[in-house]
Amino acid sequence: MPISKRNSKPMPEEDAADRPLSSSDLQRMRRTPQVKIVRRALGLTQEEFAARYRIPLGTLRDWEQGRTEPDQPARAYLRVIAAEPAMTARALSHHEGS
Repeated sequence: MPISKRNSKPMPEEDAADRPLSSSDLQRMRRTPQVKIVRRALGLTQEEFAARYRIPLGTLRDWEQGRTEPDQPARAYLRVIAAEPAMTARALSHHEGS
């Protein structure tokens, strides 16, 4: 079920990709966030998620297909994305010109 159907009425300026995951989404995840669940809940393709959060596409695909697992810093980063997707994307976009 898309994230927009799980949450109460969204604010007009919000879209599904900018809302944090619900507490039930976060509770369903194992200790390590499952990147595919996070990405799908945000309504993003692999390409969009990889570009928005600056994760190499091949790495993302490896994580999603179970060939490799995110290391500890990557797991922490995925938790931040799940909790604050819009803020994370904004923080990254503000540093593009740096």
